Amino acid sequence: MNELKLELTDISPREFFGQNNEHIDLIKKYFPKLKIVARGSKIKVFGEDDQLEEFEKRFQMLSDHFAKYNSINKNSIERILTSNGKEDYTSSESSDDVLVHGVNGRHIKALTVNQRKLVDAIGSNDMVFAIGPAGTGKTYTGVALAVRALKNKEVKRIILTRPAVEAGENLGFLPGDLREKLDPYMQPLYDALRDMIPSEKLAQLLEAGTIQIAPMAFMRGRTLDNAFVILDEAQNTTHAQMKMFLTRMGKNAKFIITGDPGQIDLPRRVLSGLKEALLILKNVKGIAFVNLDDKDVIRHQLVKQVIDAYRKIEHQN
Repeated sequence: MNELKLELTDISPREFFGQNNEHIDLIKKYFPKLKIVARGSKIKVFGEDDQLEEFEKRFQMLSDHFAKYNSINKNSIERILTSNGKEDYTSSESSDDVLVHGVNGRHIKALTVNQRKLVDAIGSNDMVFAIGPAGTGKTYTGVALAVRALKNKEVKRIILTRPAVEAGENLGFLPGDLREKLDPYMQPLYDALRDMIPSEKLAQLLEAGTIQIAPMAFMRGRTLDNAFVILDEAQNTTHAQMKMFLTRMGKNAKFIITGDPGQIDLPRRVLSGLKEALLILKNVKGIAFVNLDDKDVIRHQLVKQVIDAYRKIEHQN
């Protein structure tokens, strides 16, 4: 009797093996001639070589499925263990318009016409400006595109940044170390990532620096190669910050700059770097501009009405 040792990497054993080990018990039923022992993230399998070889192949298919869809269930396991190849079991769950399969297999897609324009724009341009009001999915769609690029190994890292500008409030002294002081400003980026990457794997990616979330000040002096970079809340950058950020672009990099020119929190008489960039760069080849509007709002239905009401008042002034 021979032994095969396998280990789950970047996958939660609890979610992969199922509640009360129901998934691993199902797998055992399909390999009655093997003795399968699962402990934590490690699996030991005992049996004849031909059976071990088949088990290793199917186990890799199960792992690949979980890595892609962030979930697995009994139906998926049965399809994979009885299929002739990967093509057979993925076809029913794949969809051309799914950007990424989020936590618990959630399908994350571009939901509106302009969000789809953003997806198309980043496919044919290395730098894209996504402009629009709150709730139009600018950041969320951008983060989904970045996660997809990382999963597909098109880039080696994701870098998310935004200026640490208070939204009309004076927060005063914030306790804690540097990360704890900055995290409140970066929370929307963490929220999007948590929808798309399981918490354990996200923590590993953040720890390894594969995903980096940092304020604008940390961008100075860097050359961002092989990276998908998103600048969020770009309306709150200054001229110097925007110029500095745009010139960080390295080889094999994708940049998405998102912002809402109607929500500038800079001091009076300070020109928004985003507004200026839209004028300066409008005729530069290789840079695309996608405008989203209240038809793209995917938050609560009242958000559209709020945006509309404020727009009417602002036009009167």
